[in-house]
Amino acid sequence: MLVAAAVCPCPPLLVPEVAAGAAPELDTARAACTDALGVLAAARPDRLVVVGPADEPGPESYPQGTPGTFRGFGLDLDVRLGADHDLESEGTGRGLPYGLAVGAWLLARSGWADAPVEGVGVGEALPAERCAAVGRDIAARPGRLALLVLGDASACRTLKAPGYLDERAAPFDAEAARALGAADSAALAALDVTLARELKASGRAPWQVLAGAAGDAALAGTLLYEDAPYGVGYIAAAWS
Repeated sequence: MLVAAAVCPCPPLLVPEVAAGAAPELDTARAACTDALGVLAAARPDRLVVVGPADEPGPESYPQGTPGTFRGFGLDLDVRLGADHDLESEGTGRGLPYGLAVGAWLLARSGWADAPVEGVGVGEALPAERCAAVGRDIAARPGRLALLVLGDASACRTLKAPGYLDERAAPFDAEAARALGAADSAALAALDVTLARELKASGRAPWQVLAGAAGDAALAGTLLYEDAPYGVGYIAAAWS
């Protein structure tokens, strides 16, 4: 049963050392992520599942202790998913996708030790119905479930954005922010897969996993942050 969820953006720039001199520009987003993780801890879950974007459609599972790295962004920083060191994960040869690595960094930064952690990666090609099914499967397991859901909105909000300016981006982001802030599972489930791909919105699939996990649960949502620095939409919210 889903009892709480934190929704956070996942640009590597959230890590101050990656952002370097631009780090203060995302201080408000980092603070919102910290607040969202506080809601998860307060819910006292039995397990935490971190859901984030991946290169392949998936879903791909990542056990607690799976390593991730920011070396590809010029930073000599490695992370592990969750508090414990899972030796078995070292032999898989598969590290965390960048979004889940940001999630691991956020958890380590918050000192997370409230419940066991596992990760699930989902890609932009995963259909909405499959995302919902993944969410339902996650929520069907016994115990109190919390989700940390990672992903960005559109990358097409300005001329200098990674995807250039697309007039459809702002309305898409506004609806996503409204749905996430209102814990509106039906609206999240209805997000257009093709449009999200064209707008480079990496959060679409993870958000639809959240929608499937929530089902008819009577959760309330709070929008903690919504902005588009660098032309990319970043949204943080908490459900409880």
